[in-house]
Amino acid sequence: MSNEPLADVRDMYMAHIMFRREIGLAADLVRGAAGDVERAAIVADHLTLVDSVLEHHHQGEDKHIWPKLLERASEAGPIVQVMEEQHGAIDKLVDELRAELAQWRVTADPGLGAAVADTVKELHTRLVEHLATEEAEALPLIERHITAAEWAAMIADGAQDVPPEQMALMFGLMSYEADADTVRDIIATLPPEVGSVIGDASAQAFAAYAQRVHGTVTPARIGGSQ
Repeated sequence: MSNEPLADVRDMYMAHIMFRREIGLAADLVRGAAGDVERAAIVADHLTLVDSVLEHHHQGEDKHIWPKLLERASEAGPIVQVMEEQHGAIDKLVDELRAELAQWRVTADPGLGAAVADTVKELHTRLVEHLATEEAEALPLIERHITAAEWAAMIADGAQDVPPEQMALMFGLMSYEADADTVRDIIATLPPEVGSVIGDASAQAFAAYAQRVHGTVTPARIGGSQ
């Protein structure tokens, strides 16, 4: 491993910003759909999509990253334990949210919607805490102890579960607030037949999706903030 390139974790920051933004904006989306079944279904589908990406994100770290850090970094034990505990708490909230969404989406009942919004707010609070800790303590260890090939294997494993027709949207969700250099460098790692079209395709897919979900092609940006 000593001579192998190490992980470039900039794509992790892209995913984190997407989670902060989309889950942070979601409580107001839920409240705004009160009494409107069609709108509730759109918002519920959106939350289900984002929560599914979050779930796969955690599974990838649990499977590919934490065991390797424990093997290679003597100082990794405490932070890996924190990461796993936080994943467990967040995953429990996601399960609660899914159960609530299943009821709310078919009625748009304001009372059920209030409960969904509260769960979303709690999820956002827990997630912001988790991501901040991961960025401050876990990502520096990853940059020192995980190879680029191992990092790519985690990304590829997660991508297997994304339907091909959703690939452009997924990249658009994550690249919306990313800096141009990071997006360019990630595209450069893709097969030419994908890299040549993914930039425009992802921007178009995200714009259409954001218009449907947020009512604008430019939803509020949060950057690296909470």
